[in-house]
Amino acid sequence: MAEILVVRSKVKDAAKNMNVAGDFAEALSAKVESLIKEACKRASENGRKTVQSRDL
Repeated sequence: MAEILVVRSKVKDAAKNMNVAGDFAEALSAKVESLIKEACKRASENGRKTVQSRDL
């Protein structure tokens, strides 16, 4: 199992009046990890070692 990058309790808080399935945090974490990897690639392609918001 991969490391979870999101805080489950914060996900539940953000979902407000909705129930959150047990596997939602894992799926969200995988999406976040993908976004981070894409942002790192973009920063690298632009000759930077710092990931910035514009890389998203």
